[in-house]
Amino acid sequence: MALIPVDNGQVATIVTTLEMRERPRPRPLPDAPLTLVRWRAPALPKYRALFTRVGAPWLWFSRLVMDDARLAAIVHDESVEVYAVVDRAGIEVGMLELDFRTSGACELGYVALVPELTGRGHGRWLMANALARAWAPGVEQVWVHTCTLDHRKALGFYRASGFVPVKRTVETFDDPRATGVLPADAAPHVPFLAARA
Repeated sequence: MALIPVDNGQVATIVTTLEMRERPRPRPLPDAPLTLVRWRAPALPKYRALFTRVGAPWLWFSRLVMDDARLAAIVHDESVEVYAVVDRAGIEVGMLELDFRTSGACELGYVALVPELTGRGHGRWLMANALARAWAPGVEQVWVHTCTLDHRKALGFYRASGFVPVKRTVETFDDPRATGVLPADAAPHVPFLAARA
């Protein structure tokens, strides 16, 4: 057994890929004071703002460093569905992204609510909506990945929702706080070790 050093200015995480091969039995949708609003070909600044609001606490940054053409190629693709989770006041408090670009499969690309809504049952509502949409005709596999940077209960939540872990990988990347993509106080649960000069 060996410890593998991670350079200051970098972050390492264990990514777990989970899948579902059978449509879950229908259940009533949990109640929530939220709605899903489909964003067809979303404006990129608006998309990035919601992505940051929902994802910065977990060091989500991948969509923030993509150039406009690359991001638009994903979120404007007819096989990718982007939804904003909206509360009763009309405030966007979460996101759902379903990627059907691979035949017979749907990736839950992003499924998240702002941290202030965790622990209130809204995640079950969002997942029920996600699965109802993901299991479109012809879909034989729904999959998702999570990592050790996500909420500590994320992996258990996916398993309780019916997903089965199938693969683990280790990912390292430049800390987006060190590169200025995210503020230095993002994700305080992950120690920020600035690169040595």
